[in-house]
Amino acid sequence: MEMERSGIINSPESESDDRRTPLGGGYTVGSIPVNIRGKPMFDADLSKTGGWIAAFFIFGNEMAERMAYFGLSVNMVAFMFYVMHRPFSSSANAVNNFLGISQVSSVLGGFLADAYLGRYWTIAIFTTIYLMGLTGITICATMKVFMPNQEQCDEISLLLGSCEPAKTWQMFYLYTVLYITGFGAAGIRPCVSSFGADQFDEKSKDYKAHLDKFFNVFYLSVTVGAIIAFTAIVYIQMQHGWGLAFGSLALGMGISNVLFFIGTPTYRHRLPGGSPLTRVAQVLVSAFRKRNASFTTSETVALYELPGKQCAIKGSAKIPHTDDFRCLDKASLKLPEDGPNPSPWRLCTVTQVEEVKILIKLLPIPACTIMLSVVLTEFLTLSVQQAYTLNTHLGHFKVPVTCMPVFPALSIFLVLSLYYYVFVPIARRITGHPHGASQLQRVGIGLGISILSVAWAGVFERIRRHYAISHDYEYNFLTPMPNLSAYWLLIQYCLLGIAEVFCIVGLLEFLYEEAPDAMRSIGSAYAAVAGGLGCFAATILNNIIKAATVDKRRSNLSWLSQNINTSRFDYLYWLLTGLSIINFCVFLYVAHRYKYRIVQAG
Repeated sequence: MEMERSGIINSPESESDDRRTPLGGGYTVGSIPVNIRGKPMFDADLSKTGGWIAAFFIFGNEMAERMAYFGLSVNMVAFMFYVMHRPFSSSANAVNNFLGISQVSSVLGGFLADAYLGRYWTIAIFTTIYLMGLTGITICATMKVFMPNQEQCDEISLLLGSCEPAKTWQMFYLYTVLYITGFGAAGIRPCVSSFGADQFDEKSKDYKAHLDKFFNVFYLSVTVGAIIAFTAIVYIQMQHGWGLAFGSLALGMGISNVLFFIGTPTYRHRLPGGSPLTRVAQVLVSAFRKRNASFTTSETVALYELPGKQCAIKGSAKIPHTDDFRCLDKASLKLPEDGPNPSPWRLCTVTQVEEVKILIKLLPIPACTIMLSVVLTEFLTLSVQQAYTLNTHLGHFKVPVTCMPVFPALSIFLVLSLYYYVFVPIARRITGHPHGASQLQRVGIGLGISILSVAWAGVFERIRRHYAISHDYEYNFLTPMPNLSAYWLLIQYCLLGIAEVFCIVGLLEFLYEEAPDAMRSIGSAYAAVAGGLGCFAATILNNIIKAATVDKRRSNLSWLSQNINTSRFDYLYWLLTGLSIINFCVFLYVAHRYKYRIVQAG
């Protein structure tokens, strides 16, 4: 209330224009696209670059990355078990850690892109690293020197753990190339969607429509990569071996890299704005130093900002002042003792302060999607175990259990294909929104549908378990039950696929539009970090459940025992349902309070 009465906070005109930037000069380029050499692009250049042609070169890179990502997630656990003779549990943990780290470390790639390299060069460097990792994995699966002796190692020996284990140096090599691949993904994932969206003109009247379609087509390319991984790569592995399967992933990434570089003349770029972490630290330090300053004192000049359209941050337009987190406004409070040329550690611009506010405001939204990632992670492992006990025949053709994850990908592909022809017209009549629903509404729809998915999973698992026990399959959990179809799993698969479409696509678009201009890669990294945290959270949840539900009177059985027919996966699914409902309620509260930021005209 004290700040409101001062009149300084609520009036943009009161921001001081009589000032010099402590960041080394103002940038009039703002958010105007630049060429690869960092020079501003004007109408003549813009007409020859960007748009859907440039975006499609970028789609190919993401499709290849996701094909490799899902291809490794499906095949690497089996490779470690059958070829490297590692215990199944340790193999699964290693791959889960790879999946989680490759997503959580995306914040590093986002930081490098926003701070120093720009999105193009970050993708160019890390996609090459990714290819190096895939090549190393292919070598491991091809050359016998990198594998333990495979002689006298049948399925029984594998189950008994009597096969010759991989040598320490062999596993060290495999883990090294695996995590090099994960490191490569960390630089691609936060930048590809943002770089693709950068190709569209913010001043165009159709910008919002193009952006909305872009993120849907972008996720469609992700889905195509997943479908190829779950079908063609699995087929190649089964028919031609591990070396050719992993080699196909490396070949796909190599081709996408060539196409990405061929598209270079068509790309629009954004200037990296300098270290965002440094700017955040400067705001926090400046606000702390002036924590005792008053907004009503007569010595106060105004809130510090550059005059006109100049911005102190490269690649960014000025951000209007808001009343959120008012304690941070003291970082831009200009006092006489700041002097004529103050240090940025004493005085920050309004735009710099608003960047920090936006990053804080964005956090709760992707945090609410961590629960969806937990459900996705559990489905990837638990539903495959369910499928092993069920009949996977389609007529005379038996679908491999490792191909079952293709069905949620197919449902995603179908929903995205019909999205503009079915959902948008119907939703537009209900909501009046030109795109059918806002970004946060789509995230909420996705979270709501995920609740239905995991609830049905609990219902069907109870039916499946009861059928197994009543038909004498209780202790025969490796034998498929011929009269119970695995395609009942399609209900939960398809619901989860639809949930993913609405939630993740809406989240990516939301983060791109709401993030500060010079921090959009980090904004996109929020989604990947949420996904990675979901992987880790699923592992932690499983460990807690195993410890809490173990019954020493029944041979240490727990909800998650190896024998799925004596376990209680249905209880776990219902626990996830309850947690998802709580998470959904939290999201509704957070989304209701969120205020979309106003972009200042250029």
